[in-house]
Amino acid sequence: MYTLILSIAFSVAVSIFLKLARRGDIRVDQAIAVNYVTAVVLSLWLLRPPLDTLFERPPAAWLILGLLGILLPSVFLVMAAAVRRAGIVRSDTAQRLSLILPILAAFLVFHEAVSGRKALGIVLALCALACLLARPRHTGNGAPSSDAPAPDTAAAASTDVSDDEAHGSAARGWLTLLGVWAGYGCIDILFKQMARLGAGFTGSLLLSFILAGLLMGLWLLARRTRWHARSLASGILLGGLNFSNIYFYIRAHQTFPDNPTLVFAAMNIGVISIGTLVGAGLFRERLSALNVLGIALALGAIVLLFPR
Repeated sequence: MYTLILSIAFSVAVSIFLKLARRGDIRVDQAIAVNYVTAVVLSLWLLRPPLDTLFERPPAAWLILGLLGILLPSVFLVMAAAVRRAGIVRSDTAQRLSLILPILAAFLVFHEAVSGRKALGIVLALCALACLLARPRHTGNGAPSSDAPAPDTAAAASTDVSDDEAHGSAARGWLTLLGVWAGYGCIDILFKQMARLGAGFTGSLLLSFILAGLLMGLWLLARRTRWHARSLASGILLGGLNFSNIYFYIRAHQTFPDNPTLVFAAMNIGVISIGTLVGAGLFRERLSALNVLGIALALGAIVLLFPR
């Protein structure tokens, strides 16, 4: 169980880092690139994968690695685009609703047995998710909620913006949200598949970090990025947190190989529950009665999903 708790804790720490990065003039794309370099170094130092057999993997394993190498950096970038186009709250909601995909995969792909207790736990988990994501639509003075994306001042000043352009912008916003939802859900499923590799997962984890780092680095070079020292240095911290989150997440799947729903649900619900509490305590975010109810439902869901 400690593997799951540690994975949740490090995932929340990553979220806190990304939230503070916006305030600290940290360019997240550059920090993400260094994050993968750090993860490669930590994999070599702590996991010590057998390098002599590093590339000796079956085709199915290479498919998983290739997909992770593409998705890990891509979803970061899609999430950033979603935040710009659709707002922070909607983007976070899309990420958390991705829980639906791995839960479906637990039964359809990994052939997990369904019981009444487990079904009730899933229902409670989804209800908890709805309660935790609930935010007031208006502030006390009637101002709009924070889930609305920031207006473009140039567009707001213009009076001749066509309906087609407005619809196109909205469509692109929804496409980025769909990308966040599908991307995070697929990554969860791929990590479960990696966990099933057994002892060979350390080498696979190293290769996925190398591929992700290469793609992120090439993307930054293609954009002719001007490097920012603070952002590059902060990537070392992000890499340590992200490496620990992914490592313990895979270990949790190995600890509960026959109960992927527990890991999928506990991870998503645990992260957003603790994140909600941290937001209230550290960032002065208000908790509604529904949010508190969501935390209680989340605890109940995890208890029901936990094997006897």
